[in-house]
Amino acid sequence: MIVFRLIGFVIRLALSPFIALWIALRRRVPRGAWLQIEIDGPVVEFPTAPRALALFAFARQPPVAISTLHDVADEIAKEPRVAGVLFVIRGLGAGMATATSLHKLITRIRETKRVVVHLPNGGDTRELYVASAASQIVAAPHATLAPLGFVSSSRYAKRALDKLGVQADRLAAGAYKSAGETFALDRMSDPQREQIGALLDTYYDELVAALAAGRKVDAARAKELVDGAPYDAARAKAVGLVDHVAYEDELPKLLGENGENAIISSATRFFAARRARVLPRLRKRAAIAVLPLQGTITSGTGRLAMDERFVSSVRAARASRRVRGVLLHVDSPGGSALASDRIHRELALLAREKPVVAYFGDVAASGGYYAAAAAHHIVCEPTTITGSIGVVSARVVLDPLLERLGVFTETLKRGAHATLLDPLHRIDESERAALEGEIQDVYEGFLDVVAHGRKRTREDVHAVAQGRVWSGRDAKDKGLVDELGDGRAALRTLRKRLGPAGETMELVAMRRGLQRVPAMPSTGALATLASLLGFDASALSFVSSRERVLAFSVLPRIF
Repeated sequence: MIVFRLIGFVIRLALSPFIALWIALRRRVPRGAWLQIEIDGPVVEFPTAPRALALFAFARQPPVAISTLHDVADEIAKEPRVAGVLFVIRGLGAGMATATSLHKLITRIRETKRVVVHLPNGGDTRELYVASAASQIVAAPHATLAPLGFVSSSRYAKRALDKLGVQADRLAAGAYKSAGETFALDRMSDPQREQIGALLDTYYDELVAALAAGRKVDAARAKELVDGAPYDAARAKAVGLVDHVAYEDELPKLLGENGENAIISSATRFFAARRARVLPRLRKRAAIAVLPLQGTITSGTGRLAMDERFVSSVRAARASRRVRGVLLHVDSPGGSALASDRIHRELALLAREKPVVAYFGDVAASGGYYAAAAAHHIVCEPTTITGSIGVVSARVVLDPLLERLGVFTETLKRGAHATLLDPLHRIDESERAALEGEIQDVYEGFLDVVAHGRKRTREDVHAVAQGRVWSGRDAKDKGLVDELGDGRAALRTLRKRLGPAGETMELVAMRRGLQRVPAMPSTGALATLASLLGFDASALSFVSSRERVLAFSVLPRIF
């Protein structure tokens, strides 16, 4: 590999005068130019592909990475010729915490440049929440602006299952551990109502505060803007939700000054030219590794198993002399309790040798939180969903349905609990007691892990555990996280832990098997039917999985 590097270096050295001239020409920006950043699809905190310069979310392109946009913002702030930044948001694929990070990014750019957000396709709550950080908002004619607020609804199927002769048997450690309750109850439990209500309060408060600050109105008026939605573009302008109504081809005139059209250039090309080097580095610098723990945590050796691949990446980061610190990016509702514990163990070993800072994305709950408890410092957004320190087990019992159909089960066994692993078997009192004991043991272990990681007593942890999910804002108050902020804040904290040398370390992605893991194994037609009827398909997959005990959170569907 070093030979090829040397050959490339020699070739570039010979061509360096021409390369330097080309870079200089590419770096020139017309005075008063605007740089355009387009968002149309998924947005993530850190790059998920080797090409960190890919800002756009076209087909087969990596999604927009907020950390890369912060690097772009650094370069834009240094260039006096740039008049402003134009964000074109066609569609926003992001949870509320990611939207919060994007809102903060735009707010940061506004400190040095004008920022205009154009909504050619209109926007819903998250698009308007993000756009409210801009200097001005422009909507396309005939677009719909709908900052409607947030809603969460769940359907409860116990009575329907009773009529069919199907029973969902659910055991949980923690009064707030709600996974599987949509199939075991006929209405929302009080703990579930309480925790979802608290999440909705946090989201709504963030939306109202953002609209009030961005639209320069008080909170009461911001609430009126939400309650009056949806609006067409003309009415949105009349009520002050947007500043202008214009098509994309009218933007140069709108952004220009003194009657002249503004020059709009690509932020991608600008950034690539700014970061281009005449000669490549021969030696790789010390680096910070980004470890993404994303999706449902599964165990085993098959295609869906996360723990094997993730553990191999943790070990690679631990063994690498180049990697000096690790940024753990968690976006997971948890999953297998055993796999979560294994991942936590490897992260704990890593943390003994190198600084580990965790950043929680849209969700870091249950097993996701369990794994991250090994980190030295935890950062999340106020709108992150986290906590859910609890354990649950559930199964679907089909015997009553089969008996109604004339199908009877005869079972021969040796051993009091021989049928315990049969997911369709109706457990007896002895087996139930054994399962409850196992669940309680795992829960006690969960408390120990969090108490050790957070340096608190088990009693303190139990008081905020019991399976309850918290918003990041509340989790900070409860001591479950250390700091409210975005991925940039987490990275800043990690660099400080690494000392002066950490300020110049580059970010690298540990690529060994790190890919987004699909949700819990699908149950095919049943999962599809559940989704069509408004049930959470992950809950159906959960109760039909072969995992006995899970540190898993079926999250509320918040729109």
